[in-house]
Amino acid sequence: MATYRSMLDLKIPTRRAASLTGVSRTTANRKPAPPRDQMPVAPQNKLSAAERAVILAALNSPGFVDLAPMQVYTKLLDQGIYLGSLSTFYRVLEENRMVKERRRLAKHPPRAVPELVATAPGQVFTWDITKLAGPVKGKYFDCYMMVDIHSRFIVGAHVHATESGALAVEMMKGIFGIHGIPQVVHADRGTSMTSKTVAALLSDLEVTRSHSRPRVSNDNPYSEALFKTLKYGPEFPERFSSVHDAGAFISGFVDWYNHHHQHSGIGFHTPANVHYGHAAGVAKERSATLAAARMKYPERFTTTTDPKILALPGPAWINQPKEITEKSAA
Repeated sequence: MATYRSMLDLKIPTRRAASLTGVSRTTANRKPAPPRDQMPVAPQNKLSAAERAVILAALNSPGFVDLAPMQVYTKLLDQGIYLGSLSTFYRVLEENRMVKERRRLAKHPPRAVPELVATAPGQVFTWDITKLAGPVKGKYFDCYMMVDIHSRFIVGAHVHATESGALAVEMMKGIFGIHGIPQVVHADRGTSMTSKTVAALLSDLEVTRSHSRPRVSNDNPYSEALFKTLKYGPEFPERFSSVHDAGAFISGFVDWYNHHHQHSGIGFHTPANVHYGHAAGVAKERSATLAAARMKYPERFTTTTDPKILALPGPAWINQPKEITEKSAA
């Protein structure tokens, strides 16, 4: 190290001096530790352990435990008490790993998962409202649509210029008069779905109300899937010129969906065939056609059973319980 320093006195660059002497420049340039008798002393304004304990006790006292350190600091000043600076309050909390939310917060139980099953048409209806773009930017029409989750049959669809619980009640009364009163009506938590007018109607009819959990779209899968089929179809327009134009389009879509759309979720039957009990007859005819084909072309078939995709629809679930799913898979 002495050789290195003497070379520096001769104006030799530090890099070259370090290379010649084998001394690390980082080590050479590190400041030496001061002698023990010259070690820095604690600052005069440093609080003692006892004083810091007093601050911690004040912060955790029943009157202040729910308050932020800034509030404790000012309230103590209002009482004529000074225990330390605001920064010291935070340092004391940090030393004790208490820099966190100090307020006592209410713990809400988790929302119950809606678990609904329909084994036949007319048991569970689900509904929702979707926006249809109007003639100009910012103008929208509201499409109210209700579907039977077992048959996928659209039992009602209305288009209005606005959204309200009263219009929803009007739609439901018409639907129930035609298709009967269901056991359960499921919806998300929109303002119309949770309105008092809708709640009063369903209560009077002794219909169970069911709602999705907040911000969980998967709790209303049938309505969401239906709206996707509607809006991703090639004929869906970018905008509607009027509420009557939108209503006419929705009416045509409902007719196609109910009577012509072969739905993959119900064995590629139309919703109308399932809803009105014609699916079993159609399935029997399909099975007879396949049986005849097996007789005529046995080399083309590896099994004597019909494809699973043609099976008649079973129970329709919203959030099927895990244990039932595992049993059915086994």
